[in-house]
Amino acid sequence: MAKGTISHIEFPADDVDRAKAFYAAIAGWEFSEMEGMAGYWLFRTRPEAGGAIGRRGESVGQVVRVYIDVDDLEGAVAAATANGGSVVTPPSDIPGQGRYAAVRDPEGNEVGLYEVTRS
Repeated sequence: MAKGTISHIEFPADDVDRAKAFYAAIAGWEFSEMEGMAGYWLFRTRPEAGGAIGRRGESVGQVVRVYIDVDDLEGAVAAATANGGSVVTPPSDIPGQGRYAAVRDPEGNEVGLYEVTRS
């Protein structure tokens, strides 16, 4: 993924089955539960991008969160805080995939940051 690409979005739901049915009906998305992350249902919008639906405040956050690919997660988090943002979720591992963090921008929006793990 190229730096700055929006590659993932998370939709919080109070009723996950209702949300999955809604998005399947309007967008044709198919869902599969992510291995190792109970209650986190993935979908694809194209081969390299997609998102998930999860239970609000449990398997996902409280608000819709868009993830942006970054080359240096710690550097991006530092840049966010240096430019008026704050950390919501510090850098964390996603085993076998990469690392992520979440920040709040100066306008109050939550943004996810994602760095692919390089082997």
